[in-house]
Amino acid sequence: MSQNGGRFNGGSALRIDGISREAPVLIAGPTASGKSALAMELAARDGRLIVNADALQVYENWRILTARPSAADERALPHALYGHIGREQAYSVGHWLREVAPFLDTRVVIVGGTGLNFNALTQGLAEVPDTPPAIRREADARRAAEGHEGLLAELDPATAARIDRQNPVRIQRAWEVLRATGRGLSVWQDDTPQPLLPLVRADALVLVPEVDWVNARIDRRFKEMLTHGALEEARANLDGWDPKRPSSKAIGGPELIAHIRGELTLAEATEAATLASRQYAKRQRTWFRSNMKAWVKLSLP
Repeated sequence: MSQNGGRFNGGSALRIDGISREAPVLIAGPTASGKSALAMELAARDGRLIVNADALQVYENWRILTARPSAADERALPHALYGHIGREQAYSVGHWLREVAPFLDTRVVIVGGTGLNFNALTQGLAEVPDTPPAIRREADARRAAEGHEGLLAELDPATAARIDRQNPVRIQRAWEVLRATGRGLSVWQDDTPQPLLPLVRADALVLVPEVDWVNARIDRRFKEMLTHGALEEARANLDGWDPKRPSSKAIGGPELIAHIRGELTLAEATEAATLASRQYAKRQRTWFRSNMKAWVKLSLP
């Protein structure tokens, strides 16, 4: 596959002849860009195991809203790391990296929209200790009261220089690490071990869709999700709903819960969910451009 990129048809006829039949294949891309369809085509062609690299598709309580492979897809081809985590469980990049490691000895196609998972796999992951609950509560309280600026101001200079200052979650995590360990996050990152799968050993592809094309797919897909039971799926999550859980970040989940509670009409919830999905796709595209410059670009449609 040329490093200058190429094009493939995101519909039914995928041009996959230039993709390795032997090396591990990595497929990243924004939401609704056709990653799963390409992964299934490669798995059918090569006898590959499809391994999930999406941070939300691991949760058992969401299939429809996270666009997890259907039960029929999972019966047709082998899949791993989909829907195996309870909604109340924490699940980090480190958890994913430990779980994906045993599959690297077989022929795999690893697919998802969570760039941090791919970075950890191909560049290594700093072994940062978990944050003690008391420090997490302190950070949560401060961020709620004063925003993330106060936490940012207290970071060590090296971490502050490299962190995304527009990402409050990352800033809070860096503050928690410094508070808990006395070492800046940058120090932990600089001690990163060797990656499990260096990029040179994989066929790494990132899908680059035209904005109008992927936005239209996002809008159409959410309507299809509603037709296939997304509202009922959200209703099943209403009991014990906690918006702070990572599993509650599934786009469409908070919006449909608000509708079920009478806070939004279905039309309003649909509009809010599709807007959130478009914004998420934009953030993904920006992240991939900045962090996946060495990956092969596949332009869509």
